[in-house]
Amino acid sequence: MFSPMKPHLTYALAAGLLFWSTSLQAETRAVLIGVGEYAFLDADLKGPTNDVRLMVEVLAGRGVAPEAMTVLTTDPTGLPRGVLVAEPTRAGILAALDAAAAGSAPGDTLVFYFSGHGSQAPDQNGDEGGGYDEIFLPMDAKNWQGEIGMVENALVDDELNLWAQAVLDRDVRLVGIIDACYSATGFRAIEPDPAAGVARSLQPDALGIPDDLPAAPSVPPFTGATELAGDFVFLYSSQSDERSFEYPLGDTGIWHGEFTLRLAQVLAGAEDATWQQVLAATSDSMIRGVARQLPDAEGTLLNEKVFGEGAGSARYRVTGATLEAGLLQGFAEGGEVTLYASGAGGESIGSAILGKVSAREAKISGPLPELAPDQTLWAAPGRLPDPKPLVLAAPARADAGDGFDYSQWETALAALPQETVTPDLVPVLTAGQLVLAGPDGVVDPDGAGSSPRVLSWDGETESEALQRVLDTMAHATRLRDVLATAAGRGLTKSEVISVAIERRQGEELSDPAGGASCSGQAGAGMPHDPALGVSGCDQLWLRLTNRSGKAQDVTVLYLTAGMEVLPIWPAQNIANRIAPGEAARVGLQIDPVSHAAIEEIWILAVPMGETQALRTDLTSLATATMRGSSGSSETALWLESQIVPMDDSALRGFSTKPADLTMIRQIVRLQPPASDRTAASSGPVSGP
Repeated sequence: MFSPMKPHLTYALAAGLLFWSTSLQAETRAVLIGVGEYAFLDADLKGPTNDVRLMVEVLAGRGVAPEAMTVLTTDPTGLPRGVLVAEPTRAGILAALDAAAAGSAPGDTLVFYFSGHGSQAPDQNGDEGGGYDEIFLPMDAKNWQGEIGMVENALVDDELNLWAQAVLDRDVRLVGIIDACYSATGFRAIEPDPAAGVARSLQPDALGIPDDLPAAPSVPPFTGATELAGDFVFLYSSQSDERSFEYPLGDTGIWHGEFTLRLAQVLAGAEDATWQQVLAATSDSMIRGVARQLPDAEGTLLNEKVFGEGAGSARYRVTGATLEAGLLQGFAEGGEVTLYASGAGGESIGSAILGKVSAREAKISGPLPELAPDQTLWAAPGRLPDPKPLVLAAPARADAGDGFDYSQWETALAALPQETVTPDLVPVLTAGQLVLAGPDGVVDPDGAGSSPRVLSWDGETESEALQRVLDTMAHATRLRDVLATAAGRGLTKSEVISVAIERRQGEELSDPAGGASCSGQAGAGMPHDPALGVSGCDQLWLRLTNRSGKAQDVTVLYLTAGMEVLPIWPAQNIANRIAPGEAARVGLQIDPVSHAAIEEIWILAVPMGETQALRTDLTSLATATMRGSSGSSETALWLESQIVPMDDSALRGFSTKPADLTMIRQIVRLQPPASDRTAASSGPVSGP
């Protein structure tokens, strides 16, 4: 047994929490696990039992009743009266999780916290592609047992995911906090002096897992869902290839997980903060620690307020007069930022205007508020400058005698300013439609349907349709320029992301009204040939492998023929950071195709920064109005993704100086059904 936390420390922190909020409903439950002593493994830790006491105080400060908390710990000393206490055995943990789930109703919040050892074990169901499952070690965990193919009594990520999805299916909000690490290889962190800190991980060989364990050919490829669906957020104490550490607190002799301690300190003063803001502030305090360790987070609630309702903006550090974010985070020259004295919570202390903005940093114009030496200035996105409008040339007629009435389009065009010297677009009236050609005035230079058509949605006038399309194209043009600027100077000859694309032929269904939809079924996979194109309802599967020596934050966007930018991956703040040598699998399904067109897949990779806990997710830069929102078509792009482990042949340790951004563009040629191809040569692309 280890000494409990000293009362004067815990009470002081609890007092700081009480002012924060006492409005949390009683329908918040928590299961908190702290494994300090191991019954069968020589792997004891000093911090987990102190960690769970601290988290109990954090939740109590949020108004969670003691009887709503179950604490499974190897040292229950000092826990408040009313808390349900048990030993953190595998059976005890699973029973507590099931009981908490059964007692939760729709709209409730359920908190799961784990502090202890993590590791990895060979994949058992194929969801890791034959790689490794993440495991957590209860107090009764034992070594590898070959007859069962598992570390005995371990908690496997697969079974925890099944439990989590069952909770989310009942419309219960789930908050997971993990202060353990589970990566078996590739640690970036340097082991500190054992007297100063201890890593919370066990290598597979320490658990008796053989190095030469043969692959299990009986494990079939995994075809189930790999991403949770519902309202959740998970906070992790470190990146997937880092260790998580525990340290003594000053000269008190009291040990804590670095992540838990810093997280609790942030939550103590982070009134009205979002989980993402909490992550940023926690990261800021952790990067000053003894060893390299950056926390991570993901989930649909990441931008929601902690244990509350409403959304908020991410905050970024300001060092001197430099904002540690730029074009890739959506900032622009002339835009406004809101300033704060804390990375999470608190009132605004002013605003500022941005000067020069590069890919990942921006200069702030004008004076900044003065802070104490131990404080950090933070900025959140404010007003963006208005995008520069596109300039049109005078309209041209492809065939003056084609018999179509263009009067409404001509009226709409006449109301817009026109430029004859350096236009962005040349409006061309042809085949009864308005086509927006490039500055050279050439219609469909890359094949039938490659120039955008202006199509009116239901209830729109020609003027409204034209303005909508021009606004959409202005956004896409600006975004393309931003990405080109970020990638232009950072290009290297070394491959950063390799892309392999598989095509699966889809099935198109007709409906009596003359429309079409996709069945969702697809044939066998085959290599994708961009020259041959794709048909409606085909599926394209991208395998994106990180060939660099740095973790890469990967985003996939889709540029339609109508110049709309659609977000593909990641979805809902799901983790998109791919470690060196590892890969992600992303899929999309094409809408039914009525006319030929050329579209693009944009694969964007941003290297992880040295102090960058917040992942770079560029889906927020996509067009806000999704195709299909008008009701004119069904779902435009069907997306699914799954993280798959690296192959044995994948490169490791390859070092290169990273660019600010890697941008890979993949052409998608849409081929209409054979019966429609003649008409498609002069027809419109499918509507926005």
